[in-house]
Amino acid sequence: MTEKADLAFLDYLYDKIVARKNDDTLGEKSYVQSLFQKGIDRIAQKVGEEAIETVIEAKNDNKEAFIYEAGDLVFHLLVLLVAKWVTIDEIITELRKRDK
Repeated sequence: MTEKADLAFLDYLYDKIVARKNDDTLGEKSYVQSLFQKGIDRIAQKVGEEAIETVIEAKNDNKEAFIYEAGDLVFHLLVLLVAKWVTIDEIITELRKRDK
């Protein structure tokens, strides 16, 4: 996969999260839908938990565990972005402003 295709996967995943958010027929069958049902506080809490777990694994000498936790962090951050209706493009625009 090329770098562009890898980044496209984040867009795909974001769109899938939006679809899960909008499909209230899934209920507890969908982890993403269950997070949205629990609300922004729970979603933000999950981002915090995953951030802590990522930091812990960064301090350990297990690259696979670090990658796993970083994946959880990115996934839950995407859920939070969807909850706040912030797009990946908006985040990229913000990062480009900082690129000096």
